[in-house]
Amino acid sequence: MTTGVLLCGHGSRSASAVAEFATLADKLPPLLPPDWQTEYGYLEFANPVLRDALDRLRDKGCDRILAVPGMLFAAMHAKNDIPTVLNTYAAEHGITIQYGRELGVDPKMIAAAAARIEEALDDSVPRHETCLVVIGRGASDPDANGNVAKVARMLHEGMGFGWCEVGYSGVTFPLVEPCLSHVARLGYKRVVVFPYFLFSGILIDRIYGFTDAVAERHPEIEFLKAPYLGDHPSVLATFAERVTELVGEVPPPNCAMCKYRTQVLGFEADVGAVQESHHHHVEGQGAQAPGSNVADCALCDTFCTGLCRLDDAGHAHGHDHHHDHHHHDHHHHAPYPHADHPHGPESARKTAKS
Repeated sequence: MTTGVLLCGHGSRSASAVAEFATLADKLPPLLPPDWQTEYGYLEFANPVLRDALDRLRDKGCDRILAVPGMLFAAMHAKNDIPTVLNTYAAEHGITIQYGRELGVDPKMIAAAAARIEEALDDSVPRHETCLVVIGRGASDPDANGNVAKVARMLHEGMGFGWCEVGYSGVTFPLVEPCLSHVARLGYKRVVVFPYFLFSGILIDRIYGFTDAVAERHPEIEFLKAPYLGDHPSVLATFAERVTELVGEVPPPNCAMCKYRTQVLGFEADVGAVQESHHHHVEGQGAQAPGSNVADCALCDTFCTGLCRLDDAGHAHGHDHHHDHHHHDHHHHAPYPHADHPHGPESARKTAKS
């Protein structure tokens, strides 16, 4: 059996984006088994179209084709358009075409994104005084839009930015200009705008253009433009995995981003940590468990703010106080990397009775 690989692009009116997709496709074969044949094609706007690329693979003798969408998230194109083309072709020619998943929310993609953001930053302004803005494509599919927000959260929490906002370049809301206009009102000294996009093109130009426009209105704020993903090695590694997982082991859906299973940005220390219940030591204790009786607590005025979870030394912990004070000799938690974040547990101090 001869295996062919098809990287399915959307296509673009931008010559640079089409060229970048071709470059990415050319860099993929070294990451795959040496006897596999690789081609790429586009849905629209550019040649070769998918059918032409499939013809080429058949001409090379491929009788099994592994196709993957060359896309960040699965919305209409990845869910409907590409599979329709592939299914029609497979039926016509009596060959097997397996269709893989989009790049999706993946630790390697988060790592690539973090590297691009780091390229734009220096240490002259603390992370806590910097707002990250992640701009996604925007789709009429809330699942795809929600995944942009998940990527943004992984970057926000992994890198420890003071605040994070998510915007979109089209279709949904907020679009780039209203998103950045809101961010300008938050009082951050520095804003880093990161387009979570694979390729250049009109949308990247639009994102940077709106960034310049808002920056001009707010000379008191430093706006930085981070580069898009492009052919970062971790992007290529994710594409390769999307192909090989079609014929190999696939991690269970909720495990691919699990910090205990793989290196997640900012939480690398948690890989392989013993996973155990952290509640066994208060089971059955009910009202006698530490911190369980809010009525007896003198720390807060009107409602429980979580101030009791800040220890006497003045450092925030990423987990409940009773874990630390009573069982620190049993559990060795990796410390939460941003326990000092001003919008984390430390913010409870502001509500303390004076």
